[in-house]
Amino acid sequence: MEIAVIGFFQTLGWVMLFALIAGVLGSVIVLILGTILPKFLNRMTPHIDEEKEIAAGNVAVGSFFGKVVSAAIIGVSIVVASTIVAAAVLLK
Repeated sequence: MEIAVIGFFQTLGWVMLFALIAGVLGSVIVLILGTILPKFLNRMTPHIDEEKEIAAGNVAVGSFFGKVVSAAIIGVSIVVASTIVAAAVLLK
């Protein structure tokens, strides 16, 4: 019984460690992506200045910009979550 309890807490500790590492790495990736992606979108649309359009009140440009950035953030979040789940499964 004691060995099972020790094994459970050891596995729980590893899962928590992987979750912490994946969370930190995911946050760093999201921050980097949040700075790189707007520059990438500006290069993909050379004849449109998104910042000026958003400042002028162009809702369509702001909506598109927000949807692309949020989709990228959700994608990274899914990858981080799957890393945590995979770590939990491998440690079972």
